[in-house]
Amino acid sequence: MPKIEEFRQIIEDQIRMLDRPVRPEGLYDPVKYVLSLGGKRLRPALCLTSAALFGDYSAAVLPAIGLEVFHNFTLLHDDIMDQSSVRRNQPTVHEKWDNNTAILSGDVMLIKAYELMAKSPVGVLPQVLEVFNKTATEVCEGQQFDMDFEKTTDVTEEGYLDMIRLKTAVLIGASLKIGGILGGGSLRDCSLLYKFGQDIGMAFQLQDDWLDVYGNQEAFGKRIGNDILTNKKTFLLITALNRLENDSKKELLSWLERKEYLAEDKIAAVTHLFDEAEVSDLTRKKRDEFFFRALENLEKLGGNKDIKNELQTFAHDLMARAR
Repeated sequence: MPKIEEFRQIIEDQIRMLDRPVRPEGLYDPVKYVLSLGGKRLRPALCLTSAALFGDYSAAVLPAIGLEVFHNFTLLHDDIMDQSSVRRNQPTVHEKWDNNTAILSGDVMLIKAYELMAKSPVGVLPQVLEVFNKTATEVCEGQQFDMDFEKTTDVTEEGYLDMIRLKTAVLIGASLKIGGILGGGSLRDCSLLYKFGQDIGMAFQLQDDWLDVYGNQEAFGKRIGNDILTNKKTFLLITALNRLENDSKKELLSWLERKEYLAEDKIAAVTHLFDEAEVSDLTRKKRDEFFFRALENLEKLGGNKDIKNELQTFAHDLMARAR
């Protein structure tokens, strides 16, 4: 039985062989470009893994690629909204081409994602599409909340957690649930897979927030403090805003409003305020709540024990990165 890393390679090979029109070039070249940038292929690999948990995973291959195409579509449109210039160390589509091209190429990727999801066996197609439709809507809702949060400092911890659940975690949960459906899992097991994936997605995002401030830069693979410099609404910033009082809160708000500063000064000052608000411990505590709840749901699952162990190892490896 293949392992998650082998499933990643299967997905990579299938994406390269994906049947794509070539004309008009202005529409399809950006799609080819986006899908060639690589990435972890996490969602489709988890889809195949959860299908293999109950038997043959072959029926899940094309829908799994559909999940990856959909994920990359969301990134392409997110980059336009955020005006991001780099994705996976390469120029984003709207930078390499233009906004209109990026919008239209993203649109055709969404259509392609549905075409691939529709390759599911007829007997389970309604279930698969129900999960996919709900998830696609929720991802859009999460993105809207994220954009709304950029305009205010009045964000609650509960509001932030709901936003990352919608924007990030539900797609991981759906990838596992769809795989379970395609592999022949019971309703109970597919529900447990969804809960496992969603909670791992939550823990992963909280870990990502924490690492941006307190991680090891070389191991993390990103510049430490970038979220601080961009005033990104993370669990750490929101918790600090809600816990700090008087002069400390005024100082944090002043750093959020400043237009000119030395990067190292802002990172040091805001990190000190985070320490004062004890957000490091609070973030790790919340992360661990989701992580251990995910493992509890995984333990309740039926299916192949070796595949369950593979999913458990994946969860631990995800949390162990650059701690």
